[in-house]
Amino acid sequence: MSLANTIKPALLALFIAIAQIVPGSSASAETGVLTVAGGCFWCVEADFEKVKGVSEVVSGYTGGSVADPTYKQVTRGGTGHYEAVQIMFDPSVVSRKSLLELFLRSVDVTDAGGQFCDRGDSYRTAIFASDPQETALAQEVKSQAERDLGQQIVTPILAEKKFYPAEDYHQDYYKGDRLILTRFGPKRQAEAYKAYRNACRRDQRVQELWGDAAPFTGS
Repeated sequence: MSLANTIKPALLALFIAIAQIVPGSSASAETGVLTVAGGCFWCVEADFEKVKGVSEVVSGYTGGSVADPTYKQVTRGGTGHYEAVQIMFDPSVVSRKSLLELFLRSVDVTDAGGQFCDRGDSYRTAIFASDPQETALAQEVKSQAERDLGQQIVTPILAEKKFYPAEDYHQDYYKGDRLILTRFGPKRQAEAYKAYRNACRRDQRVQELWGDAAPFTGS
């Protein structure tokens, strides 16, 4: 019989609480945060929320100079902001390096003018790093991806700036149930997302570039 089965519940709870505050304890694993821009943030959010070890992905804006920007401001241009996501993850389950490798193989890293059917500065790709160590790791992963692809990767590695979460209706857009009017007619939000992704040929283009290494095609 295990020790957990012989300790009274209250005492076991106390042990767990102590483990959570003791430095170096496995129960106090720090949450990692990775910020990337990969075109439409709905798609990047949908992709990375499927990754084991990722606890949450938040759509938002970063890289620019305008405080608390709106979606209309960012897509209109002039703010300097990218559509981006923050990926929260458990480093004991999935590493920052692995997430960077997945990211670069989930976008068109050869396109400097936007992504797929979304054009303009706010839809460009980028990796944001908070310190020299993160910058060096991102450069290492990017260099390896260039060798694997056999082409130049135009996705820049930029200094991390303040991240502004997008409006509520953008969060988890890909699985929403709200009925909306689209160019494809009235559709549930999740259906509209799939129609948009297919119309933009996101998965097809990524697969053309990366082949079997493309991790999220069909998402």
